[in-house]
Amino acid sequence: MSEKDYLEFNKLLDEGLQLAEKRMLQEKALRGEDVVVSEDGVNIQRIPAKQVIAENPIFQ
Repeated sequence: MSEKDYLEFNKLLDEGLQLAEKRMLQEKALRGEDVVVSEDGVNIQRIPAKQVIAENPIFQ
């Protein structure tokens, strides 16, 4: 696999993962569910999916 192929594959993979995350958040928001997040692997929090969408423009 060439460097160009690798970069293109990586870009497509990132876009697909972002789309899947957005859809998951939208479904959870519709059901009024929370998502579990951890920034450092220690502090685990439950945050409403609607709040995650509202605070992150990439999910809107």
